[in-house]
Amino acid sequence: MNRPEKNEYAEYYDRYISLIPEGEIVPILEKQIDDMAAMFAGVPEDKGTFSYAPGKWTTKESLSHVIDAERIFAYRLLRISRGDETPLEGFDQEGYIENSNANARSFADLLEEFALQRRSNLLLIRNLSDAASRRMGTASDNPVSARALAYMLAGHVKHHENIFRNNYLA
Repeated sequence: MNRPEKNEYAEYYDRYISLIPEGEIVPILEKQIDDMAAMFAGVPEDKGTFSYAPGKWTTKESLSHVIDAERIFAYRLLRISRGDETPLEGFDQEGYIENSNANARSFADLLEEFALQRRSNLLLIRNLSDAASRRMGTASDNPVSARALAYMLAGHVKHHENIFRNNYLA
């Protein structure tokens, strides 16, 4: 799957896609499963409720957000790649976190959920035809291609890996 052109996604999402190097996206998506597990290996559970600034999510809430976004981007990718032209709404990430129960979960549980969700998404992405990956749809009132969503999956995780390393786990 080739990198999407800039006209295949809203400018806002370049903050994610630009974090992904040139090359095949599937190995990057696969590697992120291990990268996330390694990043949190040995992190004590009490670090899960740490917030680096007032009004910021806790470590576990941020991890839960990564999982929520993984699901939502994948749902969009599925619908658009299958030719569904129904415009897809955005989501209120704050409301999702408020109802996530993330702080009561273990890191192991959250990381398992991320890994399972990502593996499922990889099966979908690996089996897209080139034509399906280039299909365009509408999400959050913006045009987007299925392949741009695959890159957003990787870029969103990379974005949050940087935040975890610099603000939560430093």
